[in-house]
Amino acid sequence: MTERTTVHLLRHGEVHNPTGLLYGRLADFHLSELGQEMAVRAAEALAGRDVTVVTSSPLERARETAAPSAEQFGLPVGIDDNLIEAENVFEGQVVGVGDGILKNPRAWRHLYNPFKPSWGEPYQVLAARMRIAVRRARDAARGHEALLVSHQLPIWICRLDAENRSFVHDPRRRQCNLASLTSFAFEGNRLVAVTYREPAADLAARASKARGA
Repeated sequence: MTERTTVHLLRHGEVHNPTGLLYGRLADFHLSELGQEMAVRAAEALAGRDVTVVTSSPLERARETAAPSAEQFGLPVGIDDNLIEAENVFEGQVVGVGDGILKNPRAWRHLYNPFKPSWGEPYQVLAARMRIAVRRARDAARGHEALLVSHQLPIWICRLDAENRSFVHDPRRRQCNLASLTSFAFEGNRLVAVTYREPAADLAARASKARGA
């Protein structure tokens, strides 16, 4: 029989970010209290699963999200730089048309090609490194399950890539909520199913309401 392996991609929980910066790859951005609750909720959703590998993006918010799951399974948290957030030239700034960097005409030169995108890491590059991370996890957890903790855009592009869909998309329509799980099921090396669930949907809704979104 062909071995069945599942790789779960977990988006990190809410981040404490009172100034509304695009924090990207910046250090010292940690989970908020609500984000910590989300991490616990994700661990609870995985309870009883056959997880034998837990790997995280190197950024603090991802490692903190991975911690409750790793503790639950008695596993160390590995680090894979391929899981890191996408590069963005606007990192460290407030992004907005009326109240942020986008009101500055000097920023507009970065917006000429939304299909690449011209303001950040090319989608093809992002997809390639996420593909490597998933394959590594699949191979390390053969016949079992692996948990990878990453960020919204890398996870979403990874899913689009796996499903052979166009990378061009509306960011408002990404199906990758805070502390959500996007799971890839493999029979041997063949992807047979992609599923999505939001174990912390109510907490994410609370976070969105608090932001006024």
